[in-house]
Amino acid sequence: MSPTSETAKGGRRLVIVESPAKAKTIKGYLGPGYVVEASVGHIRDLPNGAAEVPEQYTGEVRRLGVDVEHDFQPIYVINADKKAQVKKLKDLLKESDELFLATDEDREGEAIAWHLQEVLKPTIPVKRMVFHEITREAIREAVANPRQLNQRLVDAQETRRILDRLYGYEVSPVLWKKVMPRLSAGRVQSVATRLVVERERERMAFRSAEYWDLTGTFSTGRPGDPSDPSSLVARLQTVDGRRVAQGRDFDSRGRLRSENVLHLDEAGARALADALENTRFLVRSVESKPYRRSPYAPFRTTTLQQEASRKLGFSAKTTMQIAQKLYENGYITYMRTDSTTLSDTAIAAARAQVEHLYGADYLPPQPRRYAGKVKNAQEAHEAIRPSGDRFRTPAETGLTGDQFKLYELIWKRTVASQMKDATGNSVTVRIGGTAADGRDVEFSASGKTISFHGFLKAYVEGADDPNAELDDRERRLPQVAEGDALNAEEITADGHATKPPARYTEATLVKELEEREIGRPSTYASIISTILDRGYVFKKGTALVPSFLSFAVVNLLEKHFGRLVDYDFTAKMEDDLDRIARGEAEAVPWLRRFYFGEGAGKGDKGGAADAGNGDGDHLGGLKDLVTDLGAIDAREVSSFPVGNGIVLRVGRFGPYVERGEKGTEGYQSGDVPADLAPDELTVELAEELLAKPSGERVLGTDPEPPHHPIVVKSGRFGPYVTEVLPEGTPKTGKNAVKPRTASLFKSMSPETVTLEDALRLMSLPRVVGVDTDGQEITAQNGRYGPYLKKGTDSRSLQSEEQIFTITLEEARAIYAQPKQRGRAAARPPLKELGEDPVSGRPVVVKDGRFGPYVTDGETNATLRAGDSVETITPERGFELLAEKRAKGPAKKTAKKAAAKKTAAKKTAAKKTASSAAKKTAAKKTTTAKKAAAKKTASKAAVSGPAEE
Repeated sequence: MSPTSETAKGGRRLVIVESPAKAKTIKGYLGPGYVVEASVGHIRDLPNGAAEVPEQYTGEVRRLGVDVEHDFQPIYVINADKKAQVKKLKDLLKESDELFLATDEDREGEAIAWHLQEVLKPTIPVKRMVFHEITREAIREAVANPRQLNQRLVDAQETRRILDRLYGYEVSPVLWKKVMPRLSAGRVQSVATRLVVERERERMAFRSAEYWDLTGTFSTGRPGDPSDPSSLVARLQTVDGRRVAQGRDFDSRGRLRSENVLHLDEAGARALADALENTRFLVRSVESKPYRRSPYAPFRTTTLQQEASRKLGFSAKTTMQIAQKLYENGYITYMRTDSTTLSDTAIAAARAQVEHLYGADYLPPQPRRYAGKVKNAQEAHEAIRPSGDRFRTPAETGLTGDQFKLYELIWKRTVASQMKDATGNSVTVRIGGTAADGRDVEFSASGKTISFHGFLKAYVEGADDPNAELDDRERRLPQVAEGDALNAEEITADGHATKPPARYTEATLVKELEEREIGRPSTYASIISTILDRGYVFKKGTALVPSFLSFAVVNLLEKHFGRLVDYDFTAKMEDDLDRIARGEAEAVPWLRRFYFGEGAGKGDKGGAADAGNGDGDHLGGLKDLVTDLGAIDAREVSSFPVGNGIVLRVGRFGPYVERGEKGTEGYQSGDVPADLAPDELTVELAEELLAKPSGERVLGTDPEPPHHPIVVKSGRFGPYVTEVLPEGTPKTGKNAVKPRTASLFKSMSPETVTLEDALRLMSLPRVVGVDTDGQEITAQNGRYGPYLKKGTDSRSLQSEEQIFTITLEEARAIYAQPKQRGRAAARPPLKELGEDPVSGRPVVVKDGRFGPYVTDGETNATLRAGDSVETITPERGFELLAEKRAKGPAKKTAKKAAAKKTAAKKTAAKKTASSAAKKTAAKKTTTAKKAAAKKTASKAAVSGPAEE
């Protein structure tokens, strides 16, 4: 029976989902008796600041939004931007006979459904409608088979939310006091940052080792063909039975791990190559083994993020945004899943496509089933796959751009998972000979031939190492047998150097977090996005580079909150949360132990109560840790020795190096570029930074009373000049005195600016004169360059020097001209990056009002912190554009919406004078309400660190 015919008997049903796009798709699959509306995400949450907390709550509850004294009761408030939507939902509910809560089938979706039920307080029957794909059949099946709300999932999500709030709101203020304002800490965010920092520490401590070996090209003497090459390339393996050292034989300090290997230097390698010049070589052994490779499991959240990063260059955030759209529009199944399982329907669809596209030879006799390997896998989802009982090929979808690419990736992986193994042979050939000096040498070469490609016809997985050989690559060796003679055409000595461990990419960081069982895979994209947005990490190409700020934050957390960033401890917390979800543990006692430390040292070893370093300093819970801050030396946690008496410090305005004590003779300091990778700060570079005229340079004394010294400084917004006020001058309060300050012109530099230049700059704005209408004209320098100002009318000047030279007559002539509307002529690009792989258009870097940005003529994306015009790579430019496209077009601004509303009011006002009067009164009330709301919002925005 269809939903429409059922509804005819049962009256009107209200279906609530999270997003408008999802609502639109589902509406098309249900009959006219169904109303489908979106909650637009969460409708309520913990308050963002004290101003949002109801008045009856006082003390710590107002700060935390959680009543820690009364069983950790959360204080939930309806989000200000959701009040209108909640009213709409309540109005729709009044006209409905049944409510279906159709949010996603995971912990967060269950919690959203619970919040909806709590806020709407329905008096009609309520049912939980769940599905993992948005197809006609799946939606109708979900309507016909609803379930009840799963309170365990809700409790688990609530506990997670409260835990993250306590962690973020208690630890973040410590960072504000001891490192820098407006920083944030989070349960998984801080651990992810620590991983990136530790990798950089390894790179900084790394010492390269040089080693040499030999490469020989050996010929069979036969003509050869594609199936039987005439020659092979082999690498030296042993000399007199001792294995020749390779990169894996050296530790991070550049020392050999074992003395049993032979370390060849350049002289030794070249001498051996010369001694082998006339050597007769024989094949000593040929070892052949069967090769078999099975298909990869279908995608789950983390493997999709990793593969989209390797193959498509997408960030984890971009991948999830695109996947969300594909899911909401009915192209793929739910994209937040830990499962590799395929339903019988999906297996049948995949096998049908294998047979149709590749033939029966590629179809295994039995369906392939993949067992989940993820510990505590969430909920009973399928793997990520094309939706429906018949998969649409990428060409049939009509998708374009990034959505087409991601769908194609998912489709290929799913189809390949139901194909036969790839089979073939792997061969190892060992070649030996005796050098002129009597030493016995042995070379080795390995090859691989694929006799049946199987699933590799459809899909080959990418590799994190760009130099790694992919599964479908063949290496054919000549058909030789033991005892065959080979001619050495060429033997060369090759030098190598060990490399530091590679920095994490988004793909490898996701993999590392999952392997360590830290956090939930569904949150990794938002975690990585957070540490990038907070400035803890920036990108160089695809590599994640920690900032010096993150070194200070991690240093503090490791020394004073060791357990909170301990990898095993964080993984155990995840286990505890999963036990709560399964009903094996209770939330309130667990939160009490974590926060207050009750039961610490009483058999609860390794539990959340041991939230200190475990060294006797902090054995209490989180509350005790963040209360006792006396042991934290703010200067110490933000200081890192470089060498030669130079120390790197992380200050309020960024990193800098210094030598000596401030205020003493010989003291030096120098700013460190924000985009400098920590492992690149050598003693030599630090000396260069100290030698630069950074910090401040005294230009002289102002000849006018009160004769203050004038200095030039380098600030976070560029170089500027300022006067130095006497000690004791009040800087805050009613009697505060602000020094005169002015930014340098673009044509000036801190090294060459003079006292005269500084005094001229600080004299701005300059009064040019009075116009014929009696208004004063001034010349000044602004954010967008030099300009004239008369009242509210501004006119641009051609050069900065005009500020000082323009006459009143010239200014009047400019104002006599009609004001130019529209944009100025486009500036030439700062850098060309090549053609975008998605749009096919040339990508360039341009200078805009808000800084440099990349564009392909259709999409613009501003450069992020850590990006610069000089260092940005084409891949990074394409990634920024891909992220911007994934976000979709910008929403209409509030200003435009307000203008539209005003226009509508004006039109309505024309109807009758009485209605106009009513609207005037209403408008005054609305304005008063808006002002009050604005005041409240500004209060709420003062505090509230991120919690993830």
